[in-house]
Amino acid sequence: MTRRRIQPEDRTAVADFLEHNWPGQVVISRGKCYQPEELDGYVDWRDAKIAGLLTFVQDGKDLHLLTLNSTLEGQHIGSSLMLMAIDEARRNDVRRIWFTTSNDNLRLMAFYQRLGFRLTKVYVGAVDDARKLRPQIPETGHDGIAIHDELVLELNLKPSTAAS
Repeated sequence: MTRRRIQPEDRTAVADFLEHNWPGQVVISRGKCYQPEELDGYVDWRDAKIAGLLTFVQDGKDLHLLTLNSTLEGQHIGSSLMLMAIDEARRNDVRRIWFTTSNDNLRLMAFYQRLGFRLTKVYVGAVDDARKLRPQIPETGHDGIAIHDELVLELNLKPSTAAS
């Protein structure tokens, strides 16, 4: 097992992993399109195969998570990759880590909330708008929930120091 930052020699394997484990080749977040195989991130290698992947973009003091996938349930791969990202973000003086998800992804929201993330925004109809750019986004998601809205969850790494 090896967990590390994505290296240049990992790019082909990352692209293959995403092709098999992520719906489509483009991620749309807040109306912007991303190619996750080109992004920074972390990879978990097991038996010469990628078992987990986290990708992100950093914009100043914000770290925007784009993908997090694990192929092995119950191995804490996603948690380990997230903790690596959080640790590095703290070392690099990142102010917040954030991501978007669709309104049907209740299991993912629970995962991130256990890590300290909080729901900060709801963009009503944003997934409906994204579907115009990427028609393969399904109308119905997890547990039969209709997908319409984009939710933002974030982890504030620099809490306010103002006196209460």
